[in-house]
Amino acid sequence: MIVFLLIFLYSLCSNNKTDKETVSWQTVARRNMVQKQIIERGITDTSVINAMLSIERHKFVPKEYENNAYADYPLPIGEEQTISQPYVVALMTELLALNETDRVLEIGTGSGYQAAILSIIVKDVYTIEIVPSLAQSAQERLKDMGFTNVHVKCGDGFLGWPEAAPFDAIIITCAPPEVPQLLIEQLTEGGRLIVPLGSDFQMLTLYKKAADELQKTEIVPVRFVPMKGLIEEKSNE
Repeated sequence: MIVFLLIFLYSLCSNNKTDKETVSWQTVARRNMVQKQIIERGITDTSVINAMLSIERHKFVPKEYENNAYADYPLPIGEEQTISQPYVVALMTELLALNETDRVLEIGTGSGYQAAILSIIVKDVYTIEIVPSLAQSAQERLKDMGFTNVHVKCGDGFLGWPEAAPFDAIIITCAPPEVPQLLIEQLTEGGRLIVPLGSDFQMLTLYKKAADELQKTEIVPVRFVPMKGLIEEKSNE
């Protein structure tokens, strides 16, 4: 009931326009996306729902895919990378059980959509992208859109961001065969880490750090692009 009230109130605020103005198709599509793909599939965290309603996903995909921006599947963003389907973004975000004072590390910036969602919920987002062109475009996009609490770095996510550590939560949006030890070390005690773990077969897996060990919970099978960089060398050793 609370969730449906949230959607209703959001619609009222969005529709506070003059008679000559109309609601864009993107706004309608985004509301439908949240209702059909997010709420009706079990997402209940109101901060996640609000973020998914607020962020304009069509601005994070190439122009040729803009009409499909609110569909329930991933889309290409160039450099053999994708933007995750909306439900998976919402699910991974909700599983982290975020607080407004949290500092979050993201591995795999892509176009910046997941970072933008996180920025609505937490204090600071640190996001690393290994592909220079994607890192640059995401940084420019997020800056132009006013996301002042998102910090973008081009680098290898295997190494994390030690100078900004520790982090209350880490989200990995590419698939490693195992969780890099350096990321575990940069996670606070009680911190949460969500990752699509595996090579050919991937399992969305949630970890919680307790007494320097990780408590593991498997969530659901998923399909992500593989993690690149040093992790590939480690896997071939």
